[in-house]
This record gives sequence, C-alpha cells and structure tokens, in this order.
Amino acid sequence: MNELWALMTGLAPLSLMAVGGGTTVLADMHRLIVEQHGWMDDAAFARRYALAQAAPGPNILVVGLFGWHVAGPLGVIGATLAMCGPAFLLALGFAAMRRRLEGARWLRVAERGLVPMAIGLAAASALHLGGAAVAAWGPQPIVGAAIMVVTAAVVFFTKRSPLWMLAGGAVLGVLLIG
Repeated sequence: MNELWALMTGLAPLSLMAVGGGTTVLADMHRLIVEQHGWMDDAAFARRYALAQAAPGPNILVVGLFGWHVAGPLGVIGATLAMCGPAFLLALGFAAMRRRLEGARWLRVAERGLVPMAIGLAAASALHLGGAAVAAWGPQPIVGAAIMVVTAAVVFFTKRSPLWMLAGGAVLGVLLIG
C-alpha cells in the first residue's frame, strides 16, 4: 500500500505539468519509477511504454501499466486517477475562467507559450526513453542506437506510417534478441 501511495503522490504533480499529453512527462515518470524507487528497470519501462503505444486509445494508458506493475489492480486505478485527476480539475477550472477572460492579450500570449513548452517536454521524454531503450541492448548499445536513429529518420523524412517502424522493430527484436 505504501508503494501505491508513493506512486500516486509521484504522478499527481506530473499530471499538472503534462502539457501536450502524458508522454511529455515520460522522463519524469522514468525518474520516479526506475531511478527513484527501482520498481522496474529501463528495459521493463521501455517495454510497457511500447505496449501502451501499440494499444488503441490515449497515450496515458501507460500509467495504468506502470500502476499494475507496482501495485496490481489497485495500482491501475490509483495511477490513472493520480495522472488524470489533477489535470482534469485544473482544465475544468481553467475552462470556466477562460470564458470570462476571452480576448485578453496576456491569455493569448500564455496559450502560445505552452506550444514550445509541450514540444520541449516531448523531446526530452523521447531522448530519455531512447536512452533507456539503447541501454537495454546491453553490450551492443550501438545496435540499439542505430535502430533508433534509422527509425526516427524514416518516420521524419518519409510519408510511411510509424506502424511500419513498430512492426520492423518487433521483427528485429525477435531476430536479434530471440
């Protein structure tokens, strides 16, 4: 029960910083779950994130998987409530306030300022998770790094669906890791 409480109190503040979605605070989730508490290693964290991304639905599903790992069925509920509850309440309050402040210059400036912040948070999470995935390759991190760079380049420079890269990564994982 202490682990569930620690997970919930760790995720709740992240909920308020997750501008742009839950994946923007993935690096902080990693710090909480892997580095601070040691509930799982880098590879397990990366696998759960990949599984959540492959499943249909919102990106925030990953916290349910983390919660399950830490505290079972109650962990799913607690982690999801901790990650979604505070942001929901903040958004509800902001929506009511925004109607009254419609047209205020400072509000438009603040809203535009959230865009680069969300992009920066997402980039930091991608780099952090990429490093964890590369480290999971053990003695051959160059292979993991090469796969990550090629995947990012193909997705960025072509019109191919990222699902092809996901499928290719699954095949490579089976072939190279076994």
